[in-house]
Amino acid sequence: MPVITLPDGSQRAYEAPLSVLAVAADIGAGLAKATLAGKVDGNLVDASYVIAQDADLSIITAKDAEGLDIIRHSSAHLLAQAVKQLFPDVQVTIGPTVENGFYYDFASPRPFTPEDLQAIDVRMQDLIKQDIPVERSTLSRDEAISFFFAMGEKYKAEIIESIPADQTLSLYRQGDFIDLCRGPHVPSTGKIPSVKVMKVAGAYWRGNAKNEMLQRIYGTAWANKKDLQAYLTLLEEAEKRDHRKLGRQLDLFHFEEQAPGSVFWHPKGWTVFQELIGYMRQRQQRAGYVEVNTPDVMDRSLWETSGHWFNYRENMFTTTTEDERVFALKPMNCPGGMLMFSQGLKSYRDLPLRMAEFGKVHRYEPSGALHGLMRVRHFTQDDAHIFCTEEQMAQECKDVTALVLDIYKEFGFDNIHIKLSTRPENRIGSDESWDVLEHALGDALDSMALPYTLFPGEGAFYGPKLEFVLRDAIGRDWQCGTLQVDMSLPERFDLTYVSEDNTRKRPVMLHRALFGSLERFTGILIEHYEGKFPLWLAPTQAVVMNITDKQADFVQTATQQLLQSGIRAVADLRNEKIGFKIREHTMQRVPYLLVVGDREVETQSVSVRTRSGKDLGTFPLAEVQQRLSGEIAARGLSLLEE
Repeated sequence: MPVITLPDGSQRAYEAPLSVLAVAADIGAGLAKATLAGKVDGNLVDASYVIAQDADLSIITAKDAEGLDIIRHSSAHLLAQAVKQLFPDVQVTIGPTVENGFYYDFASPRPFTPEDLQAIDVRMQDLIKQDIPVERSTLSRDEAISFFFAMGEKYKAEIIESIPADQTLSLYRQGDFIDLCRGPHVPSTGKIPSVKVMKVAGAYWRGNAKNEMLQRIYGTAWANKKDLQAYLTLLEEAEKRDHRKLGRQLDLFHFEEQAPGSVFWHPKGWTVFQELIGYMRQRQQRAGYVEVNTPDVMDRSLWETSGHWFNYRENMFTTTTEDERVFALKPMNCPGGMLMFSQGLKSYRDLPLRMAEFGKVHRYEPSGALHGLMRVRHFTQDDAHIFCTEEQMAQECKDVTALVLDIYKEFGFDNIHIKLSTRPENRIGSDESWDVLEHALGDALDSMALPYTLFPGEGAFYGPKLEFVLRDAIGRDWQCGTLQVDMSLPERFDLTYVSEDNTRKRPVMLHRALFGSLERFTGILIEHYEGKFPLWLAPTQAVVMNITDKQADFVQTATQQLLQSGIRAVADLRNEKIGFKIREHTMQRVPYLLVVGDREVETQSVSVRTRSGKDLGTFPLAEVQQRLSGEIAARGLSLLEE
């Protein structure tokens, strides 16, 4: 006679074992209709799972995060069923969930075409309408191997062969399709509310480039059609904002096969990049940092001392000289910062010592992982290493956190999520030092009343870290800034300072990056602003254009005056209609379009338009020059009102 305890603390007693779905039906018909699965004593189970003894039960619906994941996992099976019905000679492999959806890998004798994807999507919708029951069964490992070999599914059988022999495996059947899966799944295909096939890509079997290439079909699934449409709209907006597309359109940067993962900055893009460095340099100077620079190539022994050689070797570029000395391009700036601190005797009076560096780093990323500015092999970090006493550590953590949040706010990022990642299994340093460091970060956030999410085991190998995740204009999240606290590297490099009692003590080291990768942050800004940079950051801040040749001399004079006052202005004297010029520079996202006709020449003025199409009126050139200079200095958007 099981007694079921529900999330609100209420209890229901039953005379015989019953399924999760039966409990839901006893509570109400509406809940039963919405039930996808259950959570029994903390474990996710199918709606058909029978509860035979006292248990805590939560009913899982599409409104729950677990429910959405079950929908997506079930959608992967639905995709595989549709593919097998349409293309019987295709073999199935695996089909997990991913962020916002799912995929399934197939071994197909020919590539899937766009028409194939459309047909697969139509068949999936038909299978949903059929509301086919989904049923769970079990087999021993060896029985499952024989079962899938008999079906001709050699990839599935190979997966099962890697499972221990004593395992009992669960299979899920829906109509003519059966698949190996841990589950749980929706009770029937009709419980999948909204799904769409998205794209196809290549993927190596078991992720190994030495294995055969499979075809990976991606799909997305949501709790309702409204959420699906919102996601598709987001993708459309993201496509318009794609920094790679805008990078070409706005002539900012490009990539070459001869230097994969390394950016070729064009003059306009380099201007944006340097403005970001200049901005960060000013903020750091005001916050008490000094700027340093360390070499790009350093001996292997340094990386062995730091621990990177043993914990990060596969991501490092190395070279061996004729005398067999091994050097590495730095993947991190930290060891160079250690050597900087070790130069000369340091006193407690020198601490905290905040050393900033715009350091070039190189990391090997697989070719398939490279993605425009977002994932590169050669990039610049706005790195800093803060050396302080243990007593100063908490305040330094708070100061860094306040600085990064204020900087993001200036760029229009107000929605920031903070992640606290703690000690990983693969780490250096004592548990006692990790306790001190983890408490320092957590206490700093608590004292500032800042909410955060804990990620156990996700810290760096030398210390726990904070990650600052910002949300952009269309709701996407980007992890950018980091703060890590570290007692291990000062120990490994034998760093000391002379304390107030004249003894030698170890400093605590804070690793800090605010933009993170300058390249990546530039890509994020391109997409966040849709290429419409704020005035101070825009590569071209104003373009002065004539209506006829008679205004050419004044256009050149006006342009020179703007340039001399520090405004990035260009003259457009082409023999084109003014409407054409305005459209072209609007497409180039130039903040201010300054038009000169005969009347403007007579009055030494310009007609001011913005890239959003607003006509601000006609103003004396000197006034426009003054207002633009003020706007640039203030780093604002008040004139543009965009």
